[in-house]
This record gives sequence, C-alpha cells and structure tokens, in this order.
Amino acid sequence: MNLRIPAGTSLTPMSEIKEGQVFSDLVLVTDEMSPPHLPNKVLSTPDMVRLIEATCLLGVQAHLEDGKTTVGIHICVSHAAAVASGEEVKVEAQISEIDRKRLVFDIRVRHGEVLVSEGTHQRFIVG
Repeated sequence: MNLRIPAGTSLTPMSEIKEGQVFSDLVLVTDEMSPPHLPNKVLSTPDMVRLIEATCLLGVQAHLEDGKTTVGIHICVSHAAAVASGEEVKVEAQISEIDRKRLVFDIRVRHGEVLVSEGTHQRFIVG
C-alpha cells in the first residue's frame, strides 16, 4: 500500500516510500558501543537502538522532499544475544505501515544467523 496524503496537509506524495520496503545496514561493533560497567566489550542496548534509528532515518531520508526528515517517536525491541566488539551486526528495517506522516518499521538485528533483536520502531515525518 502506498502513502495516502490526507486533504489539507503540506506533505507531498512520496511514491518511493511503500509498505514492504526494506532498508539495511551492516555495522562493525566497536569498544565505544559497549557498556562501561561490563568486563567484556559487547554491543550495548542504547547503541543498538541508535543503529536501528539510524538505519530507519537514513533509509527513508533520500525519499523525502527537501526540508523534510523523520524523528523517532516509539521503539519496542528485544535484546536477546550479545555481540562482541570487532564483530558485525546487520540491521534490517521493513516498513510495515504508513499512516499519514507516521512510518512503522519491523526491525531485525542479526549477527550471522543469530537473532540479536526484533521488534518495531516508529518515525514521524516533520519539516
């Protein structure tokens, strides 16, 4: 389903953004992404959330008109497996719903075949 533009909004049609569209990023985990209180250097939950938000933001940004961007408004994800510094994670975000200016993404973060995280993230188009 494509984005439906409600009457009276300044948002112009974004034919490129569609439900089912997938954005992904492959990221190397660094020591700086680790919680300081842990003896082992692993990907922290806040840094994993930052990676999720960045993947969604950058994925749709190229499809927005000049002066528009998105802001995160909700996130609900698990963190079920550790990923050590020096290893890679793949962040995948699939648009599952478009409701006017609100975009909903189904999220998966994987380390190889291991599911590190799954859930949803919502962003709102502003500007």
